[in-house]
Amino acid sequence: MPEAGAKFPRGAAADLWRHTLVQIPTTFGRLVYLASLRDLNSGQYAHHGLAQMFGEEEADRTLRESHGQAFAEWLGYTLERQKAELDLYLRELDDPLRLILRNWTRFAPFRNFIPEGTRDVERQLYLSDLETLLELLRREHGVACDDPEA
Repeated sequence: MPEAGAKFPRGAAADLWRHTLVQIPTTFGRLVYLASLRDLNSGQYAHHGLAQMFGEEEADRTLRESHGQAFAEWLGYTLERQKAELDLYLRELDDPLRLILRNWTRFAPFRNFIPEGTRDVERQLYLSDLETLLELLRREHGVACDDPEA
């Protein structure tokens, strides 16, 4: 999300921010949402409303750029802020937090939130941070790594 005083983007990007992304309270939530719009087989991003208004190519470009921006914003946060955002994001999900933490540890769905074209050093930083954050949250909530009942 643009910082206070920053200008909002124009065109498709402005529409995406105005109608969708601004309603997602965390950068991590926006990262997850944008990643969910990417087809894992083709790598193409799709958003019906944006495509109708601006065309599929412009929608793909806008979503791809927004995904990269959300990822860069996330990487720029301190570990403390990342932990607060991740905790908030996970608490807003429908499933029990302990179950989510257990499954995120086992299946690492957060690996799919990395945008295409991310440099290896950024990928490694992101993954290292997420593993650290999950460990902190598991300890905080008493979720053992290998506890099938957690």
